[in-house]
Amino acid sequence: MNLPNILTLTRVLLIPFFVIFIINKYFEWALFTFAIAAITDGIDGLLARITHQRTELGAYLDPIADKLLLFSAFITLAIVEIIPSWLVVIVIARDVIILTGFLVMFLTGYHPEIKPSLLSKTTTAFQIVTILLVLMIGYSPTFQQLSVIAIYGTAVMTILSGSHYIYIGTRILNEKK
Repeated sequence: MNLPNILTLTRVLLIPFFVIFIINKYFEWALFTFAIAAITDGIDGLLARITHQRTELGAYLDPIADKLLLFSAFITLAIVEIIPSWLVVIVIARDVIILTGFLVMFLTGYHPEIKPSLLSKTTTAFQIVTILLVLMIGYSPTFQQLSVIAIYGTAVMTILSGSHYIYIGTRILNEKK
């Protein structure tokens, strides 16, 4: 257990607090909690690279923590009708498709390396910014306008990223034949 992995676990531990704040409409606290979680996401990866503390646990735990945080945020914000439910479907469907493809590869004897693409990292950034912007709507009308742009941008990026992974997975499985 190293500092990057501790930061990742901290992100997971913040999720219940974030969800409770959203459900109780304490959006300032939800924003603060989500921002801290998002910052730990950036710092844990940076620390792991700089200090050469990349671990196999971290390689699995970090994307799981990201997905738990983002799924919790999107689902909870859709339940309280702050973001559209169709965006939640797109975000979750992409990850279900990726996971299904990963399992198919694994079951057919191919063990893919867990390494997100640049497009996937950009998609995650869009998703995080979207959550932050919708949580800041109450502070200024500008955030309302920016959040609408971010919602559609996130939808496009998520679809592109999912399509990219489908293309890569299909190509790998076709080469394996």
